[in-house]
Amino acid sequence: MKEGTSLKRSLGVWSIVALGLGYMTPTVVFDTFGIVSKQTNGVVPLAYLVALVVMIFTAFSYGKMVRVFPSAGSAYTYTRETMGASLGFLVGWASLLDYLLLPLVNALIIRLYMESLFPGTPAWIWVILYVAAVTAINVWSMNSTSGLNSILVIFEVVLLAAFIVLASVQLYQGMGTGTLFTLDPLMHEDVEAIAVLMGATIVCFSFIGFDAITMYTEEAIDANTVPRAIFLTLLIGGGIFFTCSYFAQSLFPNVGVFTLVDDTLPEIALFVGGKVFQLIFLAGAFAATIASGLASHASVSRLLFVMGRNGVLPRKAFGYVHPKFRTPAFNVIFVGGVSLLAIGPSLKLISSVINFGALIAFTFVNLSVIAYFVFKKKRYKTMRDIFSYIIMPTIGAGLTGVLWYFLHLDAFIAGFVWVVVGIIYMLYLTKFFSRKMKDFDFEEVDKPVEKEA
Repeated sequence: MKEGTSLKRSLGVWSIVALGLGYMTPTVVFDTFGIVSKQTNGVVPLAYLVALVVMIFTAFSYGKMVRVFPSAGSAYTYTRETMGASLGFLVGWASLLDYLLLPLVNALIIRLYMESLFPGTPAWIWVILYVAAVTAINVWSMNSTSGLNSILVIFEVVLLAAFIVLASVQLYQGMGTGTLFTLDPLMHEDVEAIAVLMGATIVCFSFIGFDAITMYTEEAIDANTVPRAIFLTLLIGGGIFFTCSYFAQSLFPNVGVFTLVDDTLPEIALFVGGKVFQLIFLAGAFAATIASGLASHASVSRLLFVMGRNGVLPRKAFGYVHPKFRTPAFNVIFVGGVSLLAIGPSLKLISSVINFGALIAFTFVNLSVIAYFVFKKKRYKTMRDIFSYIIMPTIGAGLTGVLWYFLHLDAFIAGFVWVVVGIIYMLYLTKFFSRKMKDFDFEEVDKPVEKEA
Protein backbone atom coordinates (compact mmCIF):
# COMPACT_ATOMS: atom_id res chain seq x y z
CA MET A 1 0.00 0.00 0.00
CA LYS A 2 1.36 3.38 -0.92
CA GLU A 3 2.70 5.79 1.66
CA GLY A 4 -0.01 8.00 3.03
CA THR A 5 -2.81 5.51 2.34
CA SER A 6 -2.18 3.20 5.29
CA LEU A 7 -3.11 3.66 8.93
CA LYS A 8 -0.27 4.71 11.22
CA ARG A 9 1.22 2.00 13.47
CA SER A 10 1.60 3.72 16.82
CA LEU A 11 -0.40 1.79 19.44
CA GLY A 12 1.17 -0.44 22.10
CA VAL A 13 -0.55 -3.09 24.25
CA TRP A 14 -1.62 -0.80 27.07
CA SER A 15 -2.81 1.93 24.73
CA ILE A 16 -5.13 -0.60 23.10
CA VAL A 17 -6.18 -2.04 26.48
CA ALA A 18 -7.12 1.46 27.59
CA LEU A 19 -9.18 1.90 24.43
CA GLY A 20 -10.90 -1.42 25.14
CA LEU A 21 -11.65 -0.54 28.76
CA GLY A 22 -12.86 2.86 27.66
CA TYR A 23 -15.15 1.18 25.17
CA MET A 24 -16.49 -1.10 27.92
CA THR A 25 -17.34 1.84 30.21
CA PRO A 26 -16.75 0.03 33.57
CA THR A 27 -19.14 2.34 35.46
CA VAL A 28 -22.01 0.85 33.44
CA VAL A 29 -22.09 -1.91 36.08
CA PHE A 30 -23.82 0.60 38.36
CA ASP A 31 -26.14 1.97 35.67
CA THR A 32 -27.58 -1.46 34.94
CA PHE A 33 -27.25 -2.89 38.47
CA GLY A 34 -30.91 -2.39 39.40
CA ILE A 35 -32.20 -3.93 36.18
CA VAL A 36 -29.93 -6.98 36.40
CA SER A 37 -30.45 -7.45 40.14
CA LYS A 38 -34.20 -7.47 39.63
CA GLN A 39 -33.87 -9.87 36.69
CA THR A 40 -31.56 -12.33 38.50
CA ASN A 41 -33.16 -12.15 41.97
CA GLY A 42 -30.08 -10.54 43.45
CA VAL A 43 -27.08 -12.33 41.91
CA VAL A 44 -25.59 -9.75 39.56
CA PRO A 45 -21.98 -11.00 40.07
CA LEU A 46 -23.06 -14.49 38.97
CA ALA A 47 -24.54 -13.04 35.76
CA TYR A 48 -21.21 -11.33 35.07
CA LEU A 49 -19.33 -14.59 35.68
CA VAL A 50 -21.54 -16.44 33.19
CA ALA A 51 -21.06 -13.68 30.60
CA LEU A 52 -17.30 -13.66 31.22
CA VAL A 53 -17.07 -17.41 30.56
CA VAL A 54 -18.86 -16.95 27.23
CA MET A 55 -16.54 -14.09 26.32
CA ILE A 56 -13.39 -16.06 27.24
CA PHE A 57 -14.18 -18.76 24.67
CA THR A 58 -14.88 -16.10 22.06
CA ALA A 59 -11.69 -14.25 23.01
CA PHE A 60 -9.65 -17.35 22.16
CA SER A 61 -11.20 -17.30 18.70
CA TYR A 62 -10.49 -13.59 18.26
CA GLY A 63 -6.88 -14.18 19.30
CA LYS A 64 -6.43 -16.90 16.68
CA MET A 65 -8.09 -15.01 13.85
CA VAL A 66 -6.40 -11.65 14.43
CA ARG A 67 -3.01 -13.36 14.00
CA VAL A 68 -4.07 -14.96 10.72
CA PHE A 69 -5.85 -11.88 9.37
CA PRO A 70 -4.06 -8.79 10.75
CA SER A 71 -6.67 -6.41 9.37
CA ALA A 72 -8.88 -3.79 11.01
CA GLY A 73 -12.06 -5.51 9.76
CA SER A 74 -12.56 -7.90 12.70
CA ALA A 75 -15.52 -10.33 12.30
CA TYR A 76 -16.27 -8.91 8.85
CA THR A 77 -12.81 -9.78 7.52
CA TYR A 78 -12.62 -13.18 9.25
CA THR A 79 -15.97 -14.31 7.85
CA ARG A 80 -15.33 -12.90 4.38
CA GLU A 81 -11.97 -14.66 4.02
CA THR A 82 -13.06 -17.99 5.52
CA MET A 83 -16.71 -18.44 4.52
CA GLY A 84 -17.21 -16.19 1.51
CA ALA A 85 -17.48 -12.53 0.62
CA SER A 86 -21.29 -12.42 0.61
CA LEU A 87 -21.65 -13.90 4.10
CA GLY A 88 -18.78 -11.69 5.28
CA PHE A 89 -20.61 -8.64 4.00
CA LEU A 90 -23.77 -9.60 5.88
CA VAL A 91 -21.80 -10.16 9.11
CA GLY A 92 -20.08 -6.81 8.65
CA TRP A 93 -23.40 -5.17 7.88
CA ALA A 94 -25.00 -6.66 11.01
CA SER A 95 -22.00 -5.53 13.08
CA LEU A 96 -22.45 -2.00 11.76
CA LEU A 97 -25.80 -1.85 13.55
CA ASP A 98 -23.98 -2.39 16.83
CA TYR A 99 -20.91 -0.27 16.12
CA LEU A 100 -22.74 2.69 14.59
CA LEU A 101 -25.21 2.95 17.45
CA LEU A 102 -22.67 2.83 20.28
CA PRO A 103 -21.19 6.30 19.56
CA LEU A 104 -24.76 7.56 19.26
CA VAL A 105 -25.64 6.07 22.65
CA ASN A 106 -22.67 7.80 24.27
CA ALA A 107 -23.77 11.11 22.78
CA LEU A 108 -27.27 10.44 24.06
CA ILE A 109 -26.04 9.70 27.58
CA ILE A 110 -24.00 12.91 27.60
CA ARG A 111 -27.14 14.75 26.51
CA LEU A 112 -29.09 13.23 29.42
CA TYR A 113 -26.35 14.14 31.91
CA MET A 114 -26.24 17.75 30.69
CA GLU A 115 -30.03 18.05 30.60
CA SER A 116 -30.16 17.10 34.27
CA LEU A 117 -27.48 19.66 35.15
CA PHE A 118 -28.77 22.45 32.89
CA PRO A 119 -32.49 21.80 32.30
CA GLY A 120 -33.07 25.20 30.71
CA THR A 121 -30.54 24.75 27.90
CA PRO A 122 -31.66 23.20 24.58
CA ALA A 123 -30.52 19.56 24.39
CA TRP A 124 -29.21 19.84 20.83
CA ILE A 125 -26.43 22.20 21.93
CA TRP A 126 -24.81 19.52 24.12
CA VAL A 127 -25.06 16.87 21.42
CA ILE A 128 -23.43 19.11 18.80
CA LEU A 129 -20.62 20.23 21.12
CA TYR A 130 -19.85 16.69 22.27
CA VAL A 131 -19.97 15.13 18.80
CA ALA A 132 -17.85 17.92 17.31
CA ALA A 133 -15.15 17.45 19.97
CA VAL A 134 -15.02 13.65 19.71
CA THR A 135 -15.00 13.79 15.90
CA ALA A 136 -12.19 16.35 15.79
CA ILE A 137 -9.99 14.32 18.17
CA ASN A 138 -10.52 11.14 16.13
CA VAL A 139 -9.73 12.88 12.83
CA TRP A 140 -6.61 14.54 14.19
CA SER A 141 -4.70 11.54 15.52
CA MET A 142 -5.16 8.03 16.89
CA ASN A 143 -2.47 8.87 19.42
CA SER A 144 -4.56 11.80 20.64
CA THR A 145 -7.61 9.56 20.94
CA SER A 146 -5.63 6.91 22.81
CA GLY A 147 -3.88 9.41 25.12
CA LEU A 148 -7.02 11.22 26.22
CA ASN A 149 -8.88 7.92 26.54
CA SER A 150 -6.13 6.55 28.84
CA ILE A 151 -6.38 9.58 31.16
CA LEU A 152 -10.16 9.19 31.40
CA VAL A 153 -9.91 5.44 32.06
CA ILE A 154 -7.35 5.97 34.85
CA PHE A 155 -9.66 8.54 36.49
CA GLU A 156 -12.52 6.06 36.21
CA VAL A 157 -10.53 3.18 37.75
CA VAL A 158 -9.45 5.39 40.68
CA LEU A 159 -13.09 6.22 41.40
CA LEU A 160 -14.06 2.55 41.24
CA ALA A 161 -11.31 1.78 43.75
CA ALA A 162 -12.69 4.54 46.00
CA PHE A 163 -16.15 2.97 45.72
CA ILE A 164 -14.77 -0.42 46.85
CA VAL A 165 -13.06 1.17 49.88
CA LEU A 166 -16.20 3.09 50.90
CA ALA A 167 -18.38 0.03 50.29
CA SER A 168 -16.10 -2.05 52.53
CA VAL A 169 -16.47 0.50 55.30
CA GLN A 170 -20.27 0.50 54.95
CA LEU A 171 -20.41 -3.29 55.01
CA TYR A 172 -18.18 -3.38 58.09
CA GLN A 173 -20.56 -0.95 59.78
CA GLY A 174 -23.53 -3.22 59.11
CA MET A 175 -25.01 -2.00 55.82
CA GLY A 176 -26.54 -4.61 53.49
CA THR A 177 -25.32 -8.11 54.31
CA GLY A 178 -23.08 -6.64 57.01
CA THR A 179 -20.03 -8.66 55.97
CA LEU A 180 -17.26 -8.43 53.39
CA PHE A 181 -17.32 -12.15 52.63
CA THR A 182 -20.60 -13.79 51.71
CA LEU A 183 -21.88 -16.11 48.98
CA ASP A 184 -25.29 -14.42 48.85
CA PRO A 185 -24.37 -12.28 45.80
CA LEU A 186 -23.50 -15.51 43.96
CA MET A 187 -25.95 -18.11 45.23
CA HIS A 188 -29.05 -18.33 47.39
CA GLU A 189 -32.29 -20.29 47.43
CA ASP A 190 -34.18 -17.94 45.08
CA VAL A 191 -31.68 -18.20 42.22
CA GLU A 192 -33.04 -19.62 38.94
CA ALA A 193 -30.83 -20.64 36.01
CA ILE A 194 -33.06 -19.03 33.38
CA ALA A 195 -33.11 -15.73 35.28
CA VAL A 196 -29.31 -15.76 35.52
CA LEU A 197 -28.98 -16.43 31.77
CA MET A 198 -31.31 -13.55 30.98
CA GLY A 199 -29.22 -11.36 33.26
CA ALA A 200 -26.06 -12.55 31.49
CA THR A 201 -27.64 -11.54 28.19
CA ILE A 202 -27.91 -8.00 29.51
CA VAL A 203 -24.43 -7.72 31.01
CA CYS A 204 -22.49 -9.56 28.29
CA PHE A 205 -22.61 -6.44 26.16
CA SER A 206 -20.57 -4.66 28.78
CA PHE A 207 -17.70 -6.72 27.32
CA ILE A 208 -18.05 -5.44 23.76
CA GLY A 209 -14.81 -3.43 24.06
CA PHE A 210 -12.61 -6.54 23.98
CA ASP A 211 -13.68 -7.40 20.43
CA ALA A 212 -13.81 -3.80 19.23
CA ILE A 213 -10.07 -3.39 19.78
CA THR A 214 -9.40 -5.75 16.88
CA MET A 215 -10.31 -2.72 14.76
CA TYR A 216 -6.94 -1.23 15.75
CA THR A 217 -4.94 -4.16 14.32
CA GLU A 218 -3.43 -2.07 11.51
CA GLU A 219 -2.38 0.62 13.99
CA ALA A 220 -0.77 -1.79 16.49
CA ILE A 221 3.01 -1.72 16.80
CA ASP A 222 3.41 -5.44 16.00
CA ALA A 223 1.44 -8.64 15.31
CA ASN A 224 1.34 -9.82 18.94
CA THR A 225 0.01 -6.55 20.35
CA VAL A 226 -3.70 -7.05 19.69
CA PRO A 227 -4.01 -10.72 20.84
CA ARG A 228 -2.39 -9.79 24.15
CA ALA A 229 -4.56 -6.72 24.48
CA ILE A 230 -7.72 -8.77 23.84
CA PHE A 231 -7.17 -11.02 26.85
CA LEU A 232 -5.90 -8.25 29.11
CA THR A 233 -8.94 -6.10 28.29
CA LEU A 234 -11.34 -8.98 28.87
CA LEU A 235 -9.80 -10.12 32.15
CA ILE A 236 -9.30 -6.64 33.60
CA GLY A 237 -12.78 -5.55 32.55
CA GLY A 238 -14.32 -8.77 33.82
CA GLY A 239 -12.51 -8.39 37.14
CA ILE A 240 -13.80 -4.84 37.52
CA PHE A 241 -17.37 -5.82 36.67
CA PHE A 242 -17.37 -8.80 39.02
CA THR A 243 -15.74 -7.01 41.96
CA CYS A 244 -17.89 -3.88 41.75
CA SER A 245 -21.11 -5.86 41.29
CA TYR A 246 -20.17 -8.09 44.24
CA PHE A 247 -19.82 -5.11 46.57
CA ALA A 248 -22.93 -3.44 45.15
CA GLN A 249 -24.97 -6.64 45.59
CA SER A 250 -23.66 -7.08 49.13
CA LEU A 251 -24.71 -3.52 49.97
CA PHE A 252 -28.09 -3.77 48.23
CA PRO A 253 -29.44 -7.37 48.38
CA ASN A 254 -32.67 -6.16 46.77
CA VAL A 255 -33.70 -3.16 44.70
CA GLY A 256 -36.42 -1.89 47.05
CA VAL A 257 -34.17 0.90 48.32
CA PHE A 258 -33.89 2.55 44.88
CA THR A 259 -36.38 5.08 43.55
CA LEU A 260 -35.14 4.62 39.96
CA VAL A 261 -34.28 0.99 39.20
CA ASP A 262 -33.48 1.70 35.54
CA ASP A 263 -30.36 3.70 36.46
CA THR A 264 -29.08 3.12 39.99
CA LEU A 265 -25.63 4.72 39.67
CA PRO A 266 -26.50 8.09 41.29
CA GLU A 267 -28.28 6.51 44.28
CA ILE A 268 -25.59 3.86 44.82
CA ALA A 269 -22.96 6.61 45.01
CA LEU A 270 -25.15 8.66 47.37
CA PHE A 271 -25.84 5.78 49.78
CA VAL A 272 -22.21 4.66 49.83
CA GLY A 273 -20.34 7.96 50.08
CA GLY A 274 -22.77 10.83 50.55
CA LYS A 275 -23.54 13.84 48.40
CA VAL A 276 -19.94 14.87 47.70
CA PHE A 277 -18.94 11.38 46.56
CA GLN A 278 -22.09 11.23 44.44
CA LEU A 279 -21.03 14.35 42.55
CA ILE A 280 -17.48 13.04 42.08
CA PHE A 281 -18.77 9.66 40.97
CA LEU A 282 -21.11 11.26 38.46
CA ALA A 283 -18.09 13.11 37.10
CA GLY A 284 -16.39 9.74 36.72
CA ALA A 285 -19.39 8.35 34.87
CA PHE A 286 -19.26 11.40 32.62
CA ALA A 287 -15.56 10.75 31.94
CA ALA A 288 -16.30 7.07 31.28
CA THR A 289 -18.93 7.98 28.72
CA ILE A 290 -16.53 10.30 26.91
CA ALA A 291 -13.84 7.58 26.92
CA SER A 292 -16.32 5.09 25.50
CA GLY A 293 -17.39 7.67 22.92
CA LEU A 294 -13.81 8.18 21.74
CA ALA A 295 -13.11 4.44 21.50
CA SER A 296 -16.41 3.44 19.86
CA HIS A 297 -16.18 6.31 17.36
CA ALA A 298 -12.67 5.21 16.38
CA SER A 299 -13.62 1.53 16.09
CA VAL A 300 -16.58 1.89 13.74
CA SER A 301 -14.56 4.28 11.59
CA ARG A 302 -12.01 1.47 11.06
CA LEU A 303 -14.70 -1.07 10.18
CA LEU A 304 -16.13 1.34 7.59
CA PHE A 305 -12.59 1.89 6.29
CA VAL A 306 -12.01 -1.82 5.65
CA MET A 307 -15.43 -2.25 4.02
CA GLY A 308 -14.69 0.78 1.84
CA ARG A 309 -11.21 -0.48 0.97
CA ASN A 310 -12.74 -3.77 -0.15
CA GLY A 311 -15.23 -1.95 -2.34
CA VAL A 312 -18.44 -3.08 -0.62
CA LEU A 313 -18.91 0.56 0.41
CA PRO A 314 -17.94 3.45 -1.93
CA ARG A 315 -14.14 3.24 -1.90
CA LYS A 316 -13.30 6.88 -2.64
CA ALA A 317 -15.14 7.96 0.49
CA PHE A 318 -15.00 5.09 2.99
CA GLY A 319 -11.58 3.78 1.89
CA TYR A 320 -9.98 7.22 2.19
CA VAL A 321 -7.12 7.88 4.61
CA HIS A 322 -6.16 11.49 5.33
CA PRO A 323 -2.61 11.99 3.92
CA LYS A 324 -1.44 14.08 6.88
CA PHE A 325 -3.26 12.62 9.90
CA ARG A 326 -3.24 9.01 8.59
CA THR A 327 -6.76 8.45 9.91
CA PRO A 328 -9.97 7.48 8.04
CA ALA A 329 -11.17 11.06 8.20
CA PHE A 330 -14.31 10.72 6.06
CA ASN A 331 -15.52 7.78 8.14
CA VAL A 332 -14.89 9.63 11.39
CA ILE A 333 -16.95 12.59 10.15
CA PHE A 334 -19.66 10.24 8.85
CA VAL A 335 -19.96 8.55 12.27
CA GLY A 336 -20.14 12.00 13.83
CA GLY A 337 -23.07 12.80 11.55
CA VAL A 338 -24.88 9.62 12.64
CA SER A 339 -24.20 10.47 16.29
CA LEU A 340 -26.04 13.77 15.87
CA LEU A 341 -29.24 11.71 15.80
CA ALA A 342 -28.82 11.52 19.59
CA ILE A 343 -30.70 14.84 19.69
CA GLY A 344 -33.97 12.96 19.35
CA PRO A 345 -34.44 9.31 20.41
CA SER A 346 -34.63 7.76 23.87
CA LEU A 347 -31.85 5.67 25.40
CA LYS A 348 -34.16 2.67 25.82
CA LEU A 349 -35.08 2.67 22.13
CA ILE A 350 -31.47 2.71 20.89
CA SER A 351 -29.91 0.40 23.48
CA SER A 352 -32.48 -2.34 22.80
CA VAL A 353 -31.19 -2.65 19.22
CA ILE A 354 -27.43 -2.72 19.90
CA ASN A 355 -27.27 -6.33 21.11
CA PHE A 356 -28.18 -7.89 17.78
CA GLY A 357 -24.99 -7.07 15.88
CA ALA A 358 -22.64 -7.98 18.72
CA LEU A 359 -23.87 -11.56 19.03
CA ILE A 360 -23.69 -12.05 15.27
CA ALA A 361 -20.05 -10.93 15.33
CA PHE A 362 -19.19 -13.19 18.29
CA THR A 363 -20.86 -16.22 16.72
CA PHE A 364 -19.18 -15.87 13.33
CA VAL A 365 -15.73 -15.25 14.79
CA ASN A 366 -16.02 -18.65 16.50
CA LEU A 367 -17.28 -20.26 13.30
CA SER A 368 -14.45 -18.62 11.33
CA VAL A 369 -11.89 -20.51 13.40
CA ILE A 370 -13.50 -23.82 12.41
CA ALA A 371 -13.88 -22.79 8.76
CA TYR A 372 -10.26 -21.68 8.41
CA PHE A 373 -8.28 -24.16 10.49
CA VAL A 374 -10.42 -27.29 10.06
CA PHE A 375 -11.84 -27.00 6.55
CA LYS A 376 -9.10 -24.95 4.84
CA LYS A 377 -5.97 -25.97 6.74
CA LYS A 378 -7.10 -29.51 7.73
CA ARG A 379 -6.00 -28.96 11.32
CA TYR A 380 -7.94 -31.81 12.95
CA LYS A 381 -5.41 -34.67 13.13
CA THR A 382 -4.12 -34.18 16.67
CA MET A 383 -5.87 -33.80 20.01
CA ARG A 384 -4.38 -30.32 20.35
CA ASP A 385 -5.85 -29.26 17.01
CA ILE A 386 -9.23 -30.81 17.84
CA PHE A 387 -9.32 -28.98 21.16
CA SER A 388 -8.11 -25.63 19.78
CA TYR A 389 -9.91 -25.49 16.45
CA ILE A 390 -13.05 -27.55 17.01
CA ILE A 391 -14.00 -27.91 20.68
CA MET A 392 -13.17 -24.40 21.90
CA PRO A 393 -14.82 -22.41 19.06
CA THR A 394 -17.82 -24.77 19.03
CA ILE A 395 -18.39 -24.12 22.72
CA GLY A 396 -17.96 -20.39 22.09
CA ALA A 397 -20.51 -20.41 19.26
CA GLY A 398 -22.90 -22.54 21.31
CA LEU A 399 -22.73 -20.27 24.33
CA THR A 400 -23.35 -17.15 22.24
CA GLY A 401 -26.29 -19.05 20.75
CA VAL A 402 -27.73 -19.52 24.22
CA LEU A 403 -27.49 -15.80 24.89
CA TRP A 404 -28.99 -15.16 21.46
CA TYR A 405 -32.06 -17.14 22.50
CA PHE A 406 -32.69 -14.72 25.37
CA LEU A 407 -32.42 -11.52 23.29
CA HIS A 408 -35.25 -9.02 23.64
CA LEU A 409 -37.91 -9.15 20.91
CA ASP A 410 -37.27 -5.51 19.94
CA ALA A 411 -33.64 -6.38 19.20
CA PHE A 412 -34.72 -9.25 16.93
CA ILE A 413 -37.18 -7.10 15.00
CA ALA A 414 -34.81 -4.17 14.47
CA GLY A 415 -31.92 -6.49 13.64
CA PHE A 416 -33.99 -8.43 11.13
CA VAL A 417 -35.04 -5.22 9.36
CA TRP A 418 -31.42 -4.06 9.25
CA VAL A 419 -30.25 -7.37 7.75
CA VAL A 420 -33.02 -7.25 5.12
CA VAL A 421 -31.80 -3.78 4.11
CA GLY A 422 -28.29 -5.22 3.87
CA ILE A 423 -29.46 -8.07 1.64
CA ILE A 424 -31.22 -5.62 -0.67
CA TYR A 425 -28.05 -3.52 -0.85
CA MET A 426 -25.96 -6.62 -1.56
CA LEU A 427 -28.29 -7.61 -4.39
CA TYR A 428 -27.89 -4.13 -5.86
CA LEU A 429 -24.12 -4.20 -5.41
CA THR A 430 -23.71 -7.59 -7.09
CA LYS A 431 -26.47 -7.02 -9.67
CA PHE A 432 -28.31 -10.03 -8.27
CA PHE A 433 -25.07 -12.00 -7.86
CA SER A 434 -23.96 -11.53 -11.47
CA ARG A 435 -20.69 -10.19 -10.04
CA LYS A 436 -18.73 -11.37 -7.00
CA MET A 437 -18.25 -9.42 -3.79
CA LYS A 438 -14.46 -9.48 -3.61
CA ASP A 439 -11.58 -7.03 -3.36
CA PHE A 440 -12.13 -5.65 -6.86
CA ASP A 441 -8.66 -4.31 -7.60
CA PHE A 442 -7.11 -3.34 -4.29
CA GLU A 443 -4.10 -4.88 -2.58
CA GLU A 444 -4.91 -8.02 -0.65
CA VAL A 445 -4.11 -6.64 2.80
CA ASP A 446 -6.68 -8.91 4.42
CA LYS A 447 -5.20 -12.15 3.14
CA PRO A 448 -4.00 -14.65 5.76
CA VAL A 449 -0.51 -14.59 7.19
CA GLU A 450 0.95 -18.05 6.68
CA LYS A 451 2.28 -18.94 10.09
CA GLU A 452 1.40 -20.98 13.14
CA ALA A 453 -1.60 -19.45 14.94
